Amino acid sequence: MRRNWLVGLVLALFLGSAIADTNLNGAGATFPTPIYSKWFSEYNKLHPDIKINYQSIGSGGGIKQVQAGTVDFGASDGPMTDEQLAATPFKVVHIPTVLGADVPTYNLPGVSKDLKFEGGVLADIFLGNIKKWNDPRLAKANPGVKFPNSDIVVVHRSDGSGTTYIWTDFLSKVSPEWKKKVGTGTSVSWPVGIGGKGNEGVSGVVKQTEGSIGYVELIYAVQNKMDYGSVQNVAGQFIKADLASVTAAAASVKDMPADYRVSITNAPGKGVYPVSSFTWLLVPVKWSDAGKKKVFIDFLNWMVGPGQSMTSTLSYAPLPASVAAKVKVTIKAIQ
Repeated sequence: MRRNWLVGLVLALFLGSAIADTNLNGAGATFPTPIYSKWFSEYNKLHPDIKINYQSIGSGGGIKQVQAGTVDFGASDGPMTDEQLAATPFKVVHIPTVLGADVPTYNLPGVSKDLKFEGGVLADIFLGNIKKWNDPRLAKANPGVKFPNSDIVVVHRSDGSGTTYIWTDFLSKVSPEWKKKVGTGTSVSWPVGIGGKGNEGVSGVVKQTEGSIGYVELIYAVQNKMDYGSVQNVAGQFIKADLASVTAAAASVKDMPADYRVSITNAPGKGVYPVSSFTWLLVPVKWSDAGKKKVFIDFLNWMVGPGQSMTSTLSYAPLPASVAAKVKVTIKAIQ
């Protein structure tokens, strides 16, 4: 009898533990993957019974999966369009998480100085109008640099990508030709170049290809010890992406829209890095699982609170205090 009681107790404890464990699944942008991985790991240390799984599949994939309801939340660096929101069978809110930057990274042996890029020059490189590294327009912005007479190999994303949205949004603002021929989007029809999947893929292709240039999120360039250049801003300054210059871009937003769908590329002001952006979690407003809902709401409040202190070590800028306060109000709308 005692043995049966003990077996029953162990079984009850096991089942209770299993029931208490909560798994949440998300998918989307590669741009914020390093900070999301950090947050999910640290939150699990605080709450061992909670595991948040995240697939880094690109913003396009994140939007599709949240629309299909195959994940608990999505993630994107490009906000969902009005058409995408209308096509989603339930209401989704954008929750800004951090700010980051796209940087032009290149593999140019023999050139040790950080290169300077005008926005129009970057657009013409990715349009295929500038084909050689020793083009006069590149040389003009980089006096003293001895460029080789070699072909420029353009590397871009092959998957639907918020990193691409940010990059093409910037190019559309600085180049009328880019805006007309290519435009802004998570996926575009690239005039030239070869593709890599994810920020990881583009980083790998650039590192392996001499004479190449691509665009990646700042932390991927830093972690992979890749050369990346400064970009000219609206004030005429050549600014290299870092915590201060991305924060300066965020400060350009005087009135954050209620749905947080805002672009800060090519923002005005001194010290601003012009290829900066918020990145967002895409969260259903209504949840059928009350347990999961409570767990995720608790995580979101932690993310915009203590979690923001972890951003700078991974080269992301924290949310401005005013935006973080507004997000906490939005979180209350999740039902």
